[in-house]
Amino acid sequence: MRNQVTLKGKPKRLAVLDYGLFEVHAGPRTIGICGTLIETDVGEVVLIDTGFPQKYAVDADAATREDELGSFGRVLSVTPDNMPGPQLAKLGLRKSDVTLMIQSHTHIDHVGDMAGYPQAPILMSADERALPRPLYWSGKQALEWPDRDYHLIDKDITLGPDFEILHCPGHAPGQLAFMVRLPHTGWVLLTSDAISRASEIDEKFAGSWDVDQAIYHADRLMALAKERDALVIYGHGPEQWPDLKKAPDWFT
Repeated sequence: MRNQVTLKGKPKRLAVLDYGLFEVHAGPRTIGICGTLIETDVGEVVLIDTGFPQKYAVDADAATREDELGSFGRVLSVTPDNMPGPQLAKLGLRKSDVTLMIQSHTHIDHVGDMAGYPQAPILMSADERALPRPLYWSGKQALEWPDRDYHLIDKDITLGPDFEILHCPGHAPGQLAFMVRLPHTGWVLLTSDAISRASEIDEKFAGSWDVDQAIYHADRLMALAKERDALVIYGHGPEQWPDLKKAPDWFT
């Protein structure tokens, strides 16, 4: 394992990947399952998160029973087209083009294809990698850690020019968020599940792994977004998701 990785280029463009739709029983609310692809001006390809495991595109009901996910919610739509390979293909890319993979955290809807990029190191929080297995959902179906070169962080870092990774434990022990600056859009804050939806701020992050830390980091993320006049893309924003630009379209 190493704990140092840097990008040589600046973010050139960013695409939101559509990994499907899920209904959370609480609310209820319909959420998009979100991944992100960032390409730099020297051709580096950074993939953040990989959605649900492939088995959900084969038989979502059977996978839900196997993982005991039904107590939380239900899959509305996870199709083969929502898997990382087809989503990357919309951008003219292949899984083998990914040069760095980042796990924002390791819940089931973010970690499904973590092992699918053998050529790419994995960057994630040291606190989460220290767990016996990825968080996933139920211990019954827990994933194993892929045999990879892991780059582990325990604080905010600058990954490369105009690309910051923000260490924001709260939702999960190793939750990460991201701030990138694009040539035309300017700063973009990718909150991931540090702020899954705008309303979570008023709801005080009930049910988080660590509520106090979740509140603290959400406050600092939103302050940073205001300071930089950043576009905020939430991890699972029900109001934002339907109209959010997604692959094959790019933010530039």
